[in-house]
Amino acid sequence: MSTPKHVAVFGMESTGKTTLAQGLAAHFGEPWAPEFVREFWDLRSGIITAADLGTIALGQMANEDRAVAQARRAVFFDTTLLACLVWDDLLFPGACPVWVREEAGLRAGQVALYMLCDTDLPFVPDPQRCFPDAAGRARGRRLWREALESRGLPFAEICGEGAAREARAIVAVERLLAGNR
Repeated sequence: MSTPKHVAVFGMESTGKTTLAQGLAAHFGEPWAPEFVREFWDLRSGIITAADLGTIALGQMANEDRAVAQARRAVFFDTTLLACLVWDDLLFPGACPVWVREEAGLRAGQVALYMLCDTDLPFVPDPQRCFPDAAGRARGRRLWREALESRGLPFAEICGEGAAREARAIVAVERLLAGNR
């Protein structure tokens, strides 16, 4: 039995990651791993500190591992430990535990394809979101892209709205599964 291809939906807040991860999982009949920090945020009534970064990482890893265990051909991650690392550095500079950095690096190399979601969707306010302005979104877009490019990780740019956005992602995954990144 072959190892399922790991596909990560990647990008800053309010770029349609959850919708896309769920849509891809449904289209391909494969599992998806939800973003753990959303659940953690709710459990902690929105209070997250630097001391929580390791716990958040462990929760994200557990979500990913559960989904991988259920996958056959592909598994879809609604964010990754690498995204957690980008957020850690953005919101808590210097506080990310070394083991999280190391594990993020290991897991990043296991992802066959990243879906880099553009910030071209309208910003949807949410208590967990903090960069609604154009400058903040442009900065986030640049940081997430740099996280992939600086590590030489494979990615497809995903832009557009609704069905067109999902169709672009489906084509990229189909190419990956056919062996044609």
